Amino acid sequence: MATRIVFLALLMWSCSKDNQLITPQVKPLMEAVYASGFVVSEQEYQVFSQADGTLGEILVREGEAVKKGTAILKIKSVLASARYEQARETYQQAVNNKAPVINELTAIVQSARSKMQLDSINFLRFTNLLKANATTRLEYDRAELQYKNARNDFDAAKSRLAKTRNDLETAIKNANNQLQIAEEESGNYMLRSDIDGVVLKIMKEQGELVRRSEAVAVVGKPENFYLKLSVDELDVQRVKVGQPALIKIDAFSGKILNGKVTKVYPLIDTRQQSLRVDVALDEDAPGLISGLAVEVNIVVQQKEAALVVSKQLVQPGDSVWVMEGNKKQKVKIVRGIETLDEVEILSGITAQSILSN
Repeated sequence: MATRIVFLALLMWSCSKDNQLITPQVKPLMEAVYASGFVVSEQEYQVFSQADGTLGEILVREGEAVKKGTAILKIKSVLASARYEQARETYQQAVNNKAPVINELTAIVQSARSKMQLDSINFLRFTNLLKANATTRLEYDRAELQYKNARNDFDAAKSRLAKTRNDLETAIKNANNQLQIAEEESGNYMLRSDIDGVVLKIMKEQGELVRRSEAVAVVGKPENFYLKLSVDELDVQRVKVGQPALIKIDAFSGKILNGKVTKVYPLIDTRQQSLRVDVALDEDAPGLISGLAVEVNIVVQQKEAALVVSKQLVQPGDSVWVMEGNKKQKVKIVRGIETLDEVEILSGITAQSILSN
């Protein structure tokens, strides 16, 4: 059973060994939900590799402070390097090919323009000669055809230049996109911190194989801590934000720390059949280290003066045996706070009642 009960005092029952008569006890009583987990530093997260490769270089030491964007680890991959070099060469080749091709086609356009202008002048001359009956119709038609062919060649050269320029620019753009993708993938091989914090742990040694989506480091802010806890799914309805918590950390020699529930997550972990709950400390705890195991009792309800009896005395149907003179009489009760061993009685008996088992 996941629920453990913290008692604020030991119950001292007054019993008669001859007739086994018992009187209820008025005492402090508390109902709590048990949770376990670990100390976690603020904004603590795992750094995951975004690519396959080997750990080529460890750029920071454990415990070293880092700024957001600081490179932590370098992942080395021959395949990624080859892809990047190929993309870079393709882009450079596309850029280098543009100028010579454009220059050549521009020269063809200029030549076609010059020939068209010359044939235009010649055609105009034959037009004037034909008007003056100084040339034949055949010579005029030949000049006209030569001019029209030159004009068509010029238009075709211009179209070819425009199309080739567009094709080359598209090729450069595509090559640049591929280069940027390769650069992004290459950037995934340099793992950087997402926060201003401290590198708490490096999980790999230099030269070790690293898989995509594998955790390789832990980064956090060790100046502030909270508790990352798991609560059994049977108790999820009893835990609420703001409830006080009593915290036990073995490293603190039995000292009980105070805290408060700050967040109850809305999803059950189906593998562990538990719910995550975060608890903040109400007091400073020098010497805290991320990863320390903790046990916590989340206080559901408590009373300073509760009328308490042993659960063994409670009969089915919520009743107890009460001595009335020399006779036992079954009396109906109303339960209050319950623990593993005890139950609060809200009504039915008093502190002066004598109970029998």
